[in-house]
Amino acid sequence: MPELPEVETVTRSLQPIVGRRILAVEIRGARILRGADPDRVAVELVGRRITQVKRYGKFILLSLGRSGYVVLHLGMTGRLLLGGEAGKHTHVILTLDKGSLLFDDSRQFGSFEFSREFPARVAKLGPEPLEIGSQEFALALKSHRVRVKSLLLNQSFVRGVGNIYADESLFRAGIHPLALSHRLTAERARGLHRAIVDVLSDAIDAGGSSISDYVDAEGRKGFFQVQHRVYQRTGEPCVVCGSPIRRLLVAQRSSHFCARCQKR
Repeated sequence: MPELPEVETVTRSLQPIVGRRILAVEIRGARILRGADPDRVAVELVGRRITQVKRYGKFILLSLGRSGYVVLHLGMTGRLLLGGEAGKHTHVILTLDKGSLLFDDSRQFGSFEFSREFPARVAKLGPEPLEIGSQEFALALKSHRVRVKSLLLNQSFVRGVGNIYADESLFRAGIHPLALSHRLTAERARGLHRAIVDVLSDAIDAGGSSISDYVDAEGRKGFFQVQHRVYQRTGEPCVVCGSPIRRLLVAQRSSHFCARCQKR
């Protein structure tokens, strides 16, 4: 599933549609509308101007001024593409006054929704990990009594961090995924905060991690996957100490770590 760096990269690549007016809406697959009526969604969107494209965690919001928002989530295989030919997995086509925007999703776990108000499920997300201060982050860690990896995946704690970047951040910080959040010292908590910021920033600079279907709106792949130090490297030598990378389940998600470099 695309995480913060991938969604941020897509958001940046969508900036050319800011200021564009929606002339027509074609909905080919209603499943990604999550129960909304396709005709109603089309009526709400036609004639509206896109005034802003912004990321909130793993969500992308197209602001339509006072008319509302298009709320987009890429799910596991969703792709937003500027122009190009529609294919068998294209479920929404927005024809703009200059160009078009296609929503492709082979597995249809993503969503394309219209909301008149700022969407409640976006509003309830936790703080932006690239904006929260280290002291606030450390205090938040102390207020929870859970495995730190599980907490990082909780979108109400911080928004946008998923499996890839939780693993990579914990490795850089030298913290075991099973460490208890409330037992981390202030120094280790600050170190984790720095690691999260550094990993996410590096990944954004690299255009994200293209592990499966992910590309930006121009069809370009990211290349941060070549910099992964632990994620999906089970059995390979640690880049620091040479010990084999291990894998375990935390919150029903695979967690990759170095038992020697990462301490509880």
